Amino acid sequence: MSDFVHLHLHSHFSLLDGANKIEPVIQKAAACGMPALALTDHGNLFGAVQFHDTAVKHGIKPIIGCEVYVAREGRKSRGSGRFDQSNHLVLLATDQTGYRNLSRLVSLGYLEGFYYRPRVDKELLHQYSKGLIALSACLKGIVASGITSEKYDEARKEAGELQEIFGRGNFFLEIQDHGIEDQKKANEGLMKLSRELGIPLVATNDCHYLEQEDATAHDVLLCIQTGKTVEDSNRMAYKTDQFFFKTAEQMLQVFPDHPDALCRTREIAERCEFKIETTGNIFPNFDVPAGSTLAS
Repeated sequence: MSDFVHLHLHSHFSLLDGANKIEPVIQKAAACGMPALALTDHGNLFGAVQFHDTAVKHGIKPIIGCEVYVAREGRKSRGSGRFDQSNHLVLLATDQTGYRNLSRLVSLGYLEGFYYRPRVDKELLHQYSKGLIALSACLKGIVASGITSEKYDEARKEAGELQEIFGRGNFFLEIQDHGIEDQKKANEGLMKLSRELGIPLVATNDCHYLEQEDATAHDVLLCIQTGKTVEDSNRMAYKTDQFFFKTAEQMLQVFPDHPDALCRTREIAERCEFKIETTGNIFPNFDVPAGSTLAS
């Protein structure tokens, strides 16, 4: 059984950004011997039920999560440009309370924080943090972006605040390496922060497509999303072809010096015990006139 579990993964429910279909990605996790798998689509839980039921069918523990957008100036702020300043944060539900809180956060992101994308803020995170494990996310996470922007003290402050919000042992610094130069710089800072603040590292791969050769098709998907063509040099694009579903062996090749950060993914997965319970008829009973039925 694999000691590595993917905790940062996007399906096609990350609209026009993720290319993983639910069944194939779960089948690959099973083939790789992974005991669990997380779904962390951008800003939504649209795929949660399908993902949960399909994972259970294949003997994989489903971990319901979301990569939320956290508005720096508050969820009700409106930026001067097309997008305001917001950062990514990965949240994973550990139990029923965590799933309810994650559902509240995602819903409020749409109802109160929507500005081009659904956004939450630290006020909501404080209010609905129970039952959730948080990972610091990719280069667009507030900690990593602080490090790459030469604002280490600010990154340190943000990491400490997130640990305070979710509680010690419930917040992890996420290291990634897709062959991007900024990630090497971010990882050095994250490792330093881990030593200084006692926040554990966890290694992830930002999975947006299933196989390495799917990178070109995924690039076309991004062009559709942004209204660009592949020939356009000034557009959103992933810089490498490493955003695919890697095996535990491939992840060890990426992080040979950090087996603890790889194994920690399984430790986190073991803490996530939420299951969607099936219920009977959820509608109230209505009395009908004599000689009639509910159907009639």
